[in-house]
Amino acid sequence: MLSLALALLVVSASPPLAQQQLLNDPEMYEKQHFEKRCDIVQYEGDFISRIDINNDGIIDAVVNEGAVVCDGDRGPDCSEEGCPYNFYLQVKEGGYFMIATAQMYGYDFIKRFGNMVFVLKMHPRYCERTDSEPCEMTVRVRGTKFLTISRK
Repeated sequence: MLSLALALLVVSASPPLAQQQLLNDPEMYEKQHFEKRCDIVQYEGDFISRIDINNDGIIDAVVNEGAVVCDGDRGPDCSEEGCPYNFYLQVKEGGYFMIATAQMYGYDFIKRFGNMVFVLKMHPRYCERTDSEPCEMTVRVRGTKFLTISRK
């Protein structure tokens, strides 16, 4: 659990829903950010995934900043620990809010025991390891929280 907290350190830095302004569309919000930052910006096909990340029947969004080419630099905020991914929940009244940001290599979104879960591929330090194999942390989103199921 501690390693997920470290991995998603920036995640909970966002204010609670009551204090956050809802976004109409996270894709537009993220693209506006990069269009201000970059002279020439391109978005690859995996820039945004629209999936139900918390199993509530409402389609949410995951933004992969590694799929941005900013002035010829792919993933300008990527590092040896991966690229930033931003997780947005959609509320039934309309609008989205960000629940998490994580630096990671990528993820799989799979069904386990009837629920959709993320298998986050992260730097080995998030599994308290010093080898070079990626840490695989399985988490599910319940409400607005990431819950660690397993890590290896």
